Amino acid sequence: MKLYLVQHGLAVPAEKDPERSLSEEGKADVRRMAAHLKAKKIKADFIWHSGKRRAVQTAEIMGSYITHLTVEERDDVNPADPVAPFPDRIQELNRDLMLIGHLPFLQRLASLLLAGSDSLELISFTYSGVMCLEYTEKWEIAWFLTPDLI
Repeated sequence: MKLYLVQHGLAVPAEKDPERSLSEEGKADVRRMAAHLKAKKIKADFIWHSGKRRAVQTAEIMGSYITHLTVEERDDVNPADPVAPFPDRIQELNRDLMLIGHLPFLQRLASLLLAGSDSLELISFTYSGVMCLEYTEKWEIAWFLTPDLI
């Protein structure tokens, strides 16, 4: 089972757009990342994202490139939401999942899965970056890709 943790693309400042839509640079980075993942035949059975505009737009772009079964907006993957319930939710799903979200949620979830504590800052996510975790007997980092590497 694979879990792809994706930080949404770069958004415009709240002063310019209170909904914080993706900037042109953010859209381009997400498209470039999604095209790269498609070329590598990366798939996710499910794509979960928050309802925040920048995450919705990132999910729409990723979903247009990545093979998936369903895209679902979730109300439990916002920046300050608790991560403690997520290991069980992911295990119950037992399918490849792309989770598109925000900091600090993604950092805390990665920390919990990898080290058993959500308070460690093990990973520095970047806008449009994708970290692949793989579960066999435990969660391990398979790879981490940032837009500047593609």
